[in-house]
Amino acid sequence: ALVCGSRGVIVLSTSATVTVKAVGILGDKHVEVNPGSPTDPPLPDGAQILIVKDAGSIENLVGQVSEITSSLKNVSSALQESVLEDGTQKHILGRIVKNIEKLSGDLADMTAKNKGKINDIVDQVHNITGTLDEMVNDDSDMGLKKSWTRALARVDSSLKNIDEITGKINRGEGTIGKLVNDESTVEEINTAVQGVNSMLGTADKIQTGFDFHGEYLNSIAATKSYIGIKIQPGLDRYYYVALIDDPAGVVETTDTTTTAGSTSSTISEQKTYRNKTKLTVLFAKSFYDFTVRGGLMENTGGIGADYYFYKKKFRASVDAFNFSKLNLRPSLQYNLFHGIYLIGGINDSLNKDGLRSSYLGAGLFLTNDDLKLLLSRSPF
Repeated sequence: ALVCGSRGVIVLSTSATVTVKAVGILGDKHVEVNPGSPTDPPLPDGAQILIVKDAGSIENLVGQVSEITSSLKNVSSALQESVLEDGTQKHILGRIVKNIEKLSGDLADMTAKNKGKINDIVDQVHNITGTLDEMVNDDSDMGLKKSWTRALARVDSSLKNIDEITGKINRGEGTIGKLVNDESTVEEINTAVQGVNSMLGTADKIQTGFDFHGEYLNSIAATKSYIGIKIQPGLDRYYYVALIDDPAGVVETTDTTTTAGSTSSTISEQKTYRNKTKLTVLFAKSFYDFTVRGGLMENTGGIGADYYFYKKKFRASVDAFNFSKLNLRPSLQYNLFHGIYLIGGINDSLNKDGLRSSYLGAGLFLTNDDLKLLLSRSPF
């Protein structure tokens, strides 16, 4: 097949195409003929060009815009209906909005009802930090500042003595100097250094944990706060040091006698509780799921035992201290998830000191690995 154009006669091949294109925005169109690849066979005379293309038009564009506008209208209608009160249960977006509204209301009620307890915990933490501040800023002769200065002076004197000793050793003076400078002792020294490196490697594996928890004493209506450090050099033993702010650390008792008539009298007792900061220092030894503890417990000697069960999520404990009045304190701890736990028990269960009270509390335990993870993810 042949087509006459401005360049003469053009031969059409079997891959020839016809394209209908729009001219301007008034709807005029024209037809373009592409003769196809010259390497393809020629199109026979009288044959039809079967490849027809529509390059698009204003009508197609308007139709597509109309479809998009209709879809947006449907979405807007669905959004409007979902946020209405009657539509919250019909659409998933409405149910989500409703649940968020309910959750925010529950959180507001929770914080309002427990505002007093939260203030008590904040006050206890403030008292403990105040005590620590007094200890750090004590300017007396036995205070931390002057004791620290004296300790630094002793360290400086010790360093000077060490410098003199090492100088004598380097010069080969004395028995140790001769041994160090003798080539026959090099191998023995290397062996000793390897032993020191092994010891330092073991020290680097010491696990450290920080414990923060509070216990609400039911009969006293106050919170007992703890800040502790757990140092564990091995899997079977650990050391525990804690500062405790006890709202019933000091108890003042007032007796009032009331006489009715000539023979009967009534004696009423009134107790006044005051805060006192206490210290606990313990050493613990573990035997499988059983642990025994002993040392200083709330400013007095004491012993305790722990038993872990149910994959170590529960810990049953009993403490005995202040043996003159024997404060026996059983407790049960449950680990919710890593680092967060609940604890409850009975303080002075035998009521020897008149301070028997059930308690319930919660705490946070962070290891040095947890702190490294938090610091590594900190944006600062």
